Amino acid sequence: MPTGAKNSILDVPGVRVGHVTLSGGDLRTGVTAVLPHGDDLFRCKAPAACHVINGFGKSVGLMQVEELGAVETPILLTNTFSVPACASALIRMAIEANPAIGRTTSTVNPLVFECNDGALSDIQAMAVTEGHARAAIAAANETDCAEGDVGAGAGMSCFGFKGGIGTASRRLRVDGARRHLGALTLANFGRAGDLVLPDGRRPKPPNPAPEAAEKGSVIVVLATDVPLDNRQLRRVARRAGAGLARLGAFWGNGSGDIALAVSTAARIAHDEPRDVVATAMLNEARIDRVFRAAAEATQEAVLNALCAARPTHGRDGAVRPSLTNWLAARP
Repeated sequence: MPTGAKNSILDVPGVRVGHVTLSGGDLRTGVTAVLPHGDDLFRCKAPAACHVINGFGKSVGLMQVEELGAVETPILLTNTFSVPACASALIRMAIEANPAIGRTTSTVNPLVFECNDGALSDIQAMAVTEGHARAAIAAANETDCAEGDVGAGAGMSCFGFKGGIGTASRRLRVDGARRHLGALTLANFGRAGDLVLPDGRRPKPPNPAPEAAEKGSVIVVLATDVPLDNRQLRRVARRAGAGLARLGAFWGNGSGDIALAVSTAARIAHDEPRDVVATAMLNEARIDRVFRAAAEATQEAVLNALCAARPTHGRDGAVRPSLTNWLAARP
């Protein structure tokens, strides 16, 4: 399918992405923030759904998204032990903007996803703070989404190579109007030698670390301006798994693989006064185009993460080469 102009999740109007990267000494970590729109997400929630492909993970907020079908804070990606700090930042920011939270109105559901970057970074340092989470949100913009070893992707590995943040998009037409679906991935999965490129080649990094099991993780955030309800968004989120499978992933016992799908085509008002609310949704007979876009964008987003990531030396001498260098040596 054709890509958007930026080939990025930012092709979906209103979506913003920001990063804070911590790199130095034994640290290779950070925070990545994804905002479905620029308004107060607690007051103007975005329709959403999640799909847990394999649940070896410590994310926060998935239960309420599954039950109520909405996102009401920025979406933060980070390392496993930094989930509490990021969740606290989201709660405090929501309360600052809406002092009634937890008193005269509902509590807020912070949404944080994680992957374990402990192979390259000192995860026990718990270096990510609430301030870093706030800074990633403040840095979120609609024009540029850096990829590779940035933000939450600073210490991630993928198929034995340096992994990290990747993004891609697909363009489609709905009722004659141009729409987009974008994917942003935090790629930290796959055994060395299992990666399958679109041309069929199977890159294997030099001197890969011995791995008996697939223990990595991947977070996929899908955003679209196609009108979809919660049930349809869940169906779209499942198709991220098809894109991962094309790369050679099989979601091992120790992996945490989660997809979240968000639609920017509607807002869910926190203080909706009406008893019955009319909503628009895509004709189910047309949804295959969105399924295909989700699979393609997910696959390419991971490949873009691999191609953008630089060779990295991490904690205790751990090394991850870049896929770009492997490709350059085999024209």
